[in-house]
Amino acid sequence: MSRMNALPGVPRWAAVAAHAVPLLVLPAGLWRLALAFGIPVAAHSPYSDPGPGMLAYMIGLTVLSELLALLTLGLVRDWGEVFPEWLPLVGGRPVGVRAATGAALAGAAGLLAAGGWSGYAVYAGLGEGDGTELTAAQDALFLGCYLPLAAWPVLLGAVAVAYHRRRAGRAR
Repeated sequence: MSRMNALPGVPRWAAVAAHAVPLLVLPAGLWRLALAFGIPVAAHSPYSDPGPGMLAYMIGLTVLSELLALLTLGLVRDWGEVFPEWLPLVGGRPVGVRAATGAALAGAAGLLAAGGWSGYAVYAGLGEGDGTELTAAQDALFLGCYLPLAAWPVLLGAVAVAYHRRRAGRAR
């Protein structure tokens, strides 16, 4: 198996973990989009017929989540060491090790604090709830789509530490 286009010196486990993150985030986004577009992933939900604002929110959250998940790849690829040329102001400049590591670890902490559990908290009836009802099959689908999100902050944190060790060690 190839190193998935990871840089030399990137541990194999880190490359696999970085590539897994966007795939783990994808099912929750697909579940959200299915709900937004009326696919019966829930027996009854206030989101089943969303207005334009809620639809935009659900699409936006899905796209934003996936883009943030894809940023994990920067911790194992060359664009995580040197900004791509097409970026204004910073293109071609080196990525700061502390800045990249700090941003990744802050993201992992934020996901642990809020992001990874918010969908499950609503589903489990923690807090106010949203009135969504699920059959047993829909419940299994929901859990299959949302539980992988629990791995996102763990994998992101581990890959960020590997990135820092690799880059900081090279700078010495």
